[in-house]
Amino acid sequence: MPLPVVAIVGRPNVGKSSLFNALVRERTAIVEPTAGVTRDRVSQVCEFDEVYFELVDTGGHGIVDRDDLSEHVERQIRYAIDQAHLILFLVDAREGLTPLDRATADLLRRYTDRVKLLANKVDEPHMTNSLSEFVSLGFGEPHSVSAHSFDGLRELREFIREKVAEVANEAPPDPAMKIAIVGKRNAGKSTFVNALAGEERMIVSEIPGTTRDSVDVRFEKDGRTLIAIDTAGIRKKTKLADDIEFYAHSRAVAAISRADVVLFLIDSTLDVGQVDKRLAQMIHEQFKPCVIVVNKWDLAKGKAATTDYGDYLDKVLTEIAFAPVVFTSALTGQNVDAAIDVANSLFKQSAVRVGTGQLNQALQAAVEEVPPHSRRGRKRAKFLYAAQVATRPPTIVLFVNDPSYVTTDYERYLLNRFRESLPYGEIPIRLWKRARRSRIHAE
Repeated sequence: MPLPVVAIVGRPNVGKSSLFNALVRERTAIVEPTAGVTRDRVSQVCEFDEVYFELVDTGGHGIVDRDDLSEHVERQIRYAIDQAHLILFLVDAREGLTPLDRATADLLRRYTDRVKLLANKVDEPHMTNSLSEFVSLGFGEPHSVSAHSFDGLRELREFIREKVAEVANEAPPDPAMKIAIVGKRNAGKSTFVNALAGEERMIVSEIPGTTRDSVDVRFEKDGRTLIAIDTAGIRKKTKLADDIEFYAHSRAVAAISRADVVLFLIDSTLDVGQVDKRLAQMIHEQFKPCVIVVNKWDLAKGKAATTDYGDYLDKVLTEIAFAPVVFTSALTGQNVDAAIDVANSLFKQSAVRVGTGQLNQALQAAVEEVPPHSRRGRKRAKFLYAAQVATRPPTIVLFVNDPSYVTTDYERYLLNRFRESLPYGEIPIRLWKRARRSRIHAE
């Protein structure tokens, strides 16, 4: 059964994202004084004393978006309102009642029985004396809160809990897998997420930089709950225009870290560029299983055969050359499900633990085929044995006479051989080297 939804609605700059972050106790939504920062519906599952619900942050009602996305933002607000069991109508106590507050009240008029009026930024006790003007909006006396100092939040949480408890709900299942959708600007990430969700969950536009927050979208596949993390398009740090883009970039990077598998979207209508290569490096550095999703394949002009394009990717994205490739069209839905199936396969691979005997057979075969060379006149590396000490990512410790004798090239050779002979053919492997007297404990 779907969780009850609590939506935060209001005009621009009343503190909706700040209140959202205060209620979820995390800095999930981007908070900036600039109007129109939030565009998509940002949501998170919350639990107040064993009562569960989905809290949703929305864009500012009535915003004049600088990228002409106002209509898209308004549509997302209406989606949130229609789905909400409780609507937190937020106004700004400092600025007082405004025409946009009245316009928002008109929007919510038909949902009066679900609306709770909140006056934010009440940081001083005397400010409560000026709240009476908001009664004219038709939703009763406003409850005063301060998302900044957390005043009034305990009472608000209790109110939310009581209202949500009226709707039968239970703890949502833990997601079986978290998938980060990453790529450079306009690679089709939001379109891809909408295809997974089966609805217009994310704003889609040809304007670069439409997505700002990293948005978790729950969806079901084969009876399992999965989370797709839509992210802002990555661009060179030197080209980040403002703080909003900086925070969006940082959250996209963080999404890779908290994901189980990364879907790396490549725009097939463009050449692979430096941003793509940097993203591949970031995925590699975090040892994340990765599916290279070649998107817009239906639009690629003079497209080569998929095998030829795969060879091209191997040459330009060398650090993740082992990653499987799926050719998709997020717009038509072609192979979107297939990409998730491949991601699930990688997720399973990353959880495999290989026995010590099998691992050392693979090590011995590799060393016999290509023995390690001496380095700068030093002694040659001598491998004593290997042990796997962790999964996700598979982590292998090589016990050697002296770790400094093992060259980078030989490490790369061993990793490739392990992928050939062990059930890790398409995922990253973390390799540690330890001197013979080191001790290590299995995790």
